[in-house]
Amino acid sequence: MRNHDQREDKELERFGVSMSGRLLRKFDRVIRSKGYRSRSEAIRDIIRDYLVGEEWARDRSQVVGTVTIVYDHQTRELGEALTHLQHAHGGAVICSTHVHLDRHNCLEVVVLKGRPADVRAIADRLVSTRGVKHGKLVCTTSGSRM
Repeated sequence: MRNHDQREDKELERFGVSMSGRLLRKFDRVIRSKGYRSRSEAIRDIIRDYLVGEEWARDRSQVVGTVTIVYDHQTRELGEALTHLQHAHGGAVICSTHVHLDRHNCLEVVVLKGRPADVRAIADRLVSTRGVKHGKLVCTTSGSRM
């Protein structure tokens, strides 16, 4: 989330936030450990993250997601099934990367773009394919509305 859009409004708006001292100290510890130089930077990223969630909730906008799956490449017909799924949704699949983790396990990252419901459906199909050990969809934005 540390990608700050250079096209943001140049005019800054200041606003106040009230919270308990305990909550603020915890927040400061966390943002410092993540490398933020100021509360403002952290709050801007938190707001951007919230807005990405709203884009996904609206289901009308173009979004981007990455599906990461781990599987045993020796599982019968699994590689073909994953390739077939990606080809069947070729308009949404931007690219995929395949990594050999060890003698048996592979990791694949598939980048998808489209409407939120479509991206979720493709991700669900990939993750639920027989032989996939673990999978997860990470939701983000195309950036066009931020």
